Amino acid sequence: MLLDKLFALHSRGSTLRKEMVAGATTFMAMSYILFVNPSMLAQAGMDHGAVFVATCLAAALGSLLMGLLANLPVALAPGMGLNAFFTYVIVLEQGHPWQTALACVFFSGCLFLLLSIFKIREWIINSIPLPLKMGIAAGIGMFLALIALKTANIIVASPATLVTLGDLHQMPVLLALAGFFVIFALVHRGWHSAVLLSILAVTIAAILLGDVQYQGIVALPPSLTPTFMQLDFASALSLTMVPVILSLLFLDLFDTSGTLVAVTHKAGLMQANGKVPALDKALIADSSASIAGAIFGTSTTTSYVESASGVAAGGRTGLTAVVTAVFFLAALWFSPVAAMVPSYATAGALLYVAMLMLGSLRHVQWDDVLQAVPVSVVLIMMPLTFSISDGIGMGFISYAVLCLLTGKLNKTTFSVWVLALIFLAKFIWG
Repeated sequence: MLLDKLFALHSRGSTLRKEMVAGATTFMAMSYILFVNPSMLAQAGMDHGAVFVATCLAAALGSLLMGLLANLPVALAPGMGLNAFFTYVIVLEQGHPWQTALACVFFSGCLFLLLSIFKIREWIINSIPLPLKMGIAAGIGMFLALIALKTANIIVASPATLVTLGDLHQMPVLLALAGFFVIFALVHRGWHSAVLLSILAVTIAAILLGDVQYQGIVALPPSLTPTFMQLDFASALSLTMVPVILSLLFLDLFDTSGTLVAVTHKAGLMQANGKVPALDKALIADSSASIAGAIFGTSTTTSYVESASGVAAGGRTGLTAVVTAVFFLAALWFSPVAAMVPSYATAGALLYVAMLMLGSLRHVQWDDVLQAVPVSVVLIMMPLTFSISDGIGMGFISYAVLCLLTGKLNKTTFSVWVLALIFLAKFIWG
């Protein structure tokens, strides 16, 4: 059987039926990105329909590459946190056009590809202290939580206290809260499509209550032209964009590495020495998808930890990812549904992902000042500065300074000092 030879179904204890079910399960678990990503990038000034198409294409291509090259049951799509960094930091906070941000995504993908080919990735990841990795993941979770609460108007601006509780009598606020609780109720019952069902339920409620106009279910895919090949390479090559590109690179490195370890371990595919099988091919697939995604017109594409839901359903090979890719291509014809989803319908999804990311804090030793202080700095400063890059930068700087002042320079690495100095220069002259 061709599929058995290509994906080693028999040797991994899987079947065609299991892989098909696993691929569909993975898609259902991560398909919320089809609604969240266009909504978020539209705030950066990008065309909603074009971003929807770019999201489908990037997810399909990335999942296909992962399945065929690495033969792993890991699907890809534009990453949560990375899309927030794209919109709220690069575009809205720093004031760069989205065309420049796309070029930064492209260059970070190219760097990721080079690091993967020349096997430098392991050195970089291993040289950055675990507490900083965990702090960054949790900090992004806090950042996403603030975005979710702000999007739903649960938290609003206040001239007296900066932020305050919004009007809980407003319909969007109530629907957002309902969507959030629906997600956790369904997750508790083991529904892999909990996030998707919550978004659709809130959208249907908004239509019935007259807040959203019904636009249909199926239609031809929107045009990709507004975002396709709209990258501003010249602006992205300026010296001021180096920290942005590096931030995108490291966020993707941490995200991808953690996901690959988690999913392959759950699937029983991790090698005895703790290494991920076909890691180099998996990283090439991931970085290539980011490059292609930038060309299509979307933020960084990365591996999704929701792939673990497909593994739980029996997926053990790359055929799972290939099936997921087919579903993402089929989703191109459901753009009217994405267009109807109000921003507050995705707030519950953002808050759910945020809480999952906060789980990384369990790996931090809070009685060790070298871990507790930098992690706390990242957790506090990332949402309060409304900047992922500033939070990461302050975390690296505080870690390096503490190691210097406490005489524990052996706890640092060359890459930590390089990154700390880059971020320090950004704060001083940026």
